[in-house]
Amino acid sequence: MGDAFHRDCPARMVLDHVAGRWAVLVLTALRDGPLRFHELRKKIEGVSEKMLSQTLRTLVRDGFVRRTVTPSTPPQVSYALTGLGEGVTESLRSLFDWVRDHAGDILAAQNSYDRELPAAGGG
Repeated sequence: MGDAFHRDCPARMVLDHVAGRWAVLVLTALRDGPLRFHELRKKIEGVSEKMLSQTLRTLVRDGFVRRTVTPSTPPQVSYALTGLGEGVTESLRSLFDWVRDHAGDILAAQNSYDRELPAAGGG
């Protein structure tokens, strides 16, 4: 459908939506089944209510997440992956797991770089 390296490619917008920090965490959190808003917020520590709402709205609009309202007082809203969401989450799972497994190595590389930076003249 195009080349994501070109600025006008629709894939670039979709990549922005699914590759953002909160989207990756929301999609990954939903891979084990539907969750309600407060369950997602509790599972994804550090996400604000506003950012979670915005991320969910985008993922629902893009067709990755399904929003289900159960009539009750008050209404219960849950979020689950759609077929598209399951597909992209399967791909994200490898990235998510790799980053989790190598976070220590990345932090060590950052620390090494930061220690050497002043000696290299700051640049």
